[in-house]
Amino acid sequence: MYKKIFREIKKYDTIVIARHVGVDPDAMASQIALRDSIKLTFPEKKVYAVGTGSAKFTFLGKLDKVEKFNNALLIITDTPDKKRVDSVDVSQFAYSIKIDHHPFIEEYCDLELIEDTASSACEVIMRLILNTKLECNREIAQVLFMGLVSDSNRFLFNSCTAETFALVSQFLSDYKFDVAPLYQQLYARPLNEVRLEGYISLNMVVTENSLGYIKITDEIINQFEVDSAAAGNMVNNFNFIKEVLVWATITEDVKNDQIRVCIRSRGPEINQIAEKYHGGGHKQASGVKLKSFDEAMQLMNDLDMFLKEYKQGLEEENNNDN
Repeated sequence: MYKKIFREIKKYDTIVIARHVGVDPDAMASQIALRDSIKLTFPEKKVYAVGTGSAKFTFLGKLDKVEKFNNALLIITDTPDKKRVDSVDVSQFAYSIKIDHHPFIEEYCDLELIEDTASSACEVIMRLILNTKLECNREIAQVLFMGLVSDSNRFLFNSCTAETFALVSQFLSDYKFDVAPLYQQLYARPLNEVRLEGYISLNMVVTENSLGYIKITDEIINQFEVDSAAAGNMVNNFNFIKEVLVWATITEDVKNDQIRVCIRSRGPEINQIAEKYHGGGHKQASGVKLKSFDEAMQLMNDLDMFLKEYKQGLEEENNNDN
């Protein structure tokens, strides 16, 4: 499959690389790194990384603005379904390729590489580079490392395997970059975001079934002078609360007229419940976009009932073992 993708890359003079709406570091890093790798390998080609950017992730690289694509190849990273592709219409391209690590939702490209056990889209791009004649350098390797680290929550998720560590080790050995400043770029935060994290810790609701959640209204967002994306992304900061198995941030996004729910789990597989509300994602990391806090609370109720059944199942297993 890697070589098929490389052959298609060789065919086209113009290549556009897109990813999902609501950009995160892995999505942006995967498209930036792939763009720069193709340009390094084929300097004569026109290669563009497109989509709505985020000032928070400018350290990963700059996106491109291009309006017309004639007889172009489209590569979409980190995006399992067509409706979440940012800024481009798949049908307008001569050929399309999907490179993803999410569980399969739908087929919408001519060629699809899906590695749903990979830690990140950047991990898949790393393997693509190593298994083809695509070139890499220290700057590209650093971007890939940051995307992988972000999506694996610093290698804490089960999606990090021996192969993941072997890949990172190989890139560190080959390109000899220093990880400390990269972590600084990824995780340095302004004081107001740290204070919001404190507010979340103090006000998180925790149910008897081990569900934790927090409602972050537009009023709270303005009070702490942060944006809704920053508030929602804090969901990864609450991974080690003993009393919590599943947790969620419920964030009001006035600009886009929606309620963004980010859900994480330390064991139970929550993506099917997210899919019930037209969201989705990974088994232990999913998201949903809703229209109201009432819908969000119904989702929390469903998660709570799911956790009740999950814990009862564990108790029955323990009793049978005894």
